[in-house]
Amino acid sequence: MDTKNIGLRNIEVADTKISYIDGQKGKLIYRGYDILDLTKNSNFEETCFLLLHDELPTKNEYNDFKTELVDARVIPKQMQINMGNWRKDADPMDVLQAFVAAFGGYYDEEFSTKEASYSRAINLIAKVPTIVSSWHRIRNGKKIIDPDSDLSHAANFLFMLNDEKPDPELERIFDICLILHADHTLNASTFAAREVASTRAHMYSAASAAVGALSGELHGGANYEVMRMLLDIKTEENVESYIKEKFTNNERIMGMGHAVYKTVDPRSQVLKELSKRLSEKTGKPWYDITSKVERVTAELMKKDKGVEIFPNVDLYSASVYYMLGIPMDLNTPIFAISRAAGWAAHIIEEKFAEAAPKAMLYRPKANYVGKYAGPQGSKYIPIEKRTKK
Repeated sequence: MDTKNIGLRNIEVADTKISYIDGQKGKLIYRGYDILDLTKNSNFEETCFLLLHDELPTKNEYNDFKTELVDARVIPKQMQINMGNWRKDADPMDVLQAFVAAFGGYYDEEFSTKEASYSRAINLIAKVPTIVSSWHRIRNGKKIIDPDSDLSHAANFLFMLNDEKPDPELERIFDICLILHADHTLNASTFAAREVASTRAHMYSAASAAVGALSGELHGGANYEVMRMLLDIKTEENVESYIKEKFTNNERIMGMGHAVYKTVDPRSQVLKELSKRLSEKTGKPWYDITSKVERVTAELMKKDKGVEIFPNVDLYSASVYYMLGIPMDLNTPIFAISRAAGWAAHIIEEKFAEAAPKAMLYRPKANYVGKYAGPQGSKYIPIEKRTKK
């Protein structure tokens, strides 16, 4: 099998105990637990513990873990001051990547131990929401809202973002969104994190690399593009003509299809229901428009190309975040807020060989196709004698 220039698709590069996708059956498993079971019965804090520790916590462990997360939410004052020096139109993901990397300069625990890595994982998970909300307030000329220790991880972020405590239903909807995005095996950002961790770099360096990977439009920016599509469509009546025009021009329908799932993405099932609940609560049309996009796209794909296509996690998450009042350009940073838990778990697993015989530095091989220095190759010519061919 030729493994070059295929984006490492279907190439196994590591063993993991953290998450598993059954693309044929449409299942996503965190540490042995079905994602649908977790979204029904668990919460984000408990899911974080599960991803990090390979088991659900006891009541005492859960309370201690929550306390650690709450105590770690505040970011250094100097970091807030430094944020104020950035251009107000800077991309939130660029800001997030820079300040995640900067954690290494603020927290100097000895990073060679697993215990220190868990400490850094807590710091990362707790502080990423504070960075995102602080930057959003700063860029809009508003006062930064300090974390509220009485609120859950989900509610606290919405509070810091809007200076308003969410009602319990909105809190739970956002909490479920965080669970759904917490891990997804070896996606591009997680692979970036593990590759950096394999060098024995510390947690924040590896997580910063993951944020950079997530910022790319082919990875983390898809639900932003979905919402742009929905705003362009405007009404349910415009869906069919819009989708048909996309098909005529051989353009992709954002939010449809997945590289791994050959059936329904289980996360999209949950998000579809959340979108419906929010549309009923707010009176907004986004669920009806989105569900028609799903139906029309599936029908046209079946008719024109003879293949089935299903929605992915981005199709309905776009409208969910929009109806929660979250600015569109924060969709990807919110992805990072959730995925920080998975990144941290993978970084620890990679660094301390929790699923492998021993830790190994990633060092893949490239096939050189450039010029060869030899009889038929390049020979150095002094600059004054060079001419363009």
